[in-house]
This record gives sequence, structure tokens and C-alpha cells, in this order.
Amino acid sequence: PSSVVARLTRSTDETPKPGDASLARSSTTVIGSRADAMAGAASEASARGYRVVTMDEPITGEARLAGIAHLRAAMAKAHGLPRPVCVISSGETTVRVTGSGRGGRNQELALAMAEPLARSAGPALAASIGTDGIDGPTDAAGALVDATTLERARARGLSPDRFLAENNAYAFFAAIGDLIHTGPTGTNVGDLQVILLA
Repeated sequence: PSSVVARLTRSTDETPKPGDASLARSSTTVIGSRADAMAGAASEASARGYRVVTMDEPITGEARLAGIAHLRAAMAKAHGLPRPVCVISSGETTVRVTGSGRGGRNQELALAMAEPLARSAGPALAASIGTDGIDGPTDAAGALVDATTLERARARGLSPDRFLAENNAYAFFAAIGDLIHTGPTGTNVGDLQVILLA
């Protein structure tokens, strides 16, 4: 309504602008970023003997589609490198909720990677984790998948496609023991993805 627009327009004068005296003793300091999270993960992976490859572009888009596309891009970037390799990326995806299950974008992204990861050559593991320790409305920070995920799930009668369709990645990973729990970390610089190729 025009009355709301008028009120908001009148309020712009009371909002401090750069150079305003009220901000003279204020400063902004960034103490953590997605680049910092990636650098920390890269340092740890390198110390453990992995050749580290980082993906510069942040992961975005629908989690289940982004997970598959990201895995392909990571495998292509690591192709031909001596093993073991650790591919590190970050970003935040979204989930289009159509089911009534539980989960978060990291769990859904990981579940989407299970099928293509099972077909990959050689041992591999992929994880997606919220740096705040919370993924969606769950107590998990994320989840991991490896070359045995599908086999272990099917041995329990679980269909990854059904769990994806129901947005129920939490129940899937809880059943096979592949949820990642960190507890709240007190920070949030996005999500972190790690793919290990041995």
C-alpha cells in the first residue's frame, strides 16, 4: 500500500549512511568465511597425505541436482591426479520440499551422490556438512556416502530414490549410520563438501 511505501521512504533519512558521525568508531571485521573453511579443510587433508583440489565456484541450486553435477565436476577435476585426492568445495543449495520426510540440504545432496559414487572407479567417499553443525530441522550437520552406501541400504530394503522423493534423507542415513553429528559450532559460513578419492 502507498502508506507503507511512504513510511519506509520517510525512514531512509534516519538510517545512518557511510561517513555518518554515529559510525565514526564502528568497524567491521570478518572473522570467518567460506574460503577460511575450505582452507582449514585443505590444510587438514594435506596433513593426512591427500593431494588437495579445491572447487572455486560455490555449489548452488537444487540439492539433488547440484550433488550429481558437483560429483561429476569434482571427478573431472581430479582425473589423472595421483591418489589419494581430496576435492573440497563449499556453497549452499536449496531443497524443493515435495515429501513429508526429514532432512536438510546437505543430507539430500549426499544422498543424490550415492548412485553415481557407487559406479565410480576406485574407492571414494563424499560428505556434505553444514559449518554451523545443523542441517535442516535435524540434529545432524550432514551425511556421507561411499561406494558401499547403496549396497548397505539395499541390504536393509531401503531405496535411495524413494527417500529422495519423500525428502527423507535423515531417516535413510540414520538407518545405515552415515549421519554426521558435530553439534552446534557457533559459526556459519555455509556448507562444506569433501570428496575423497583413494
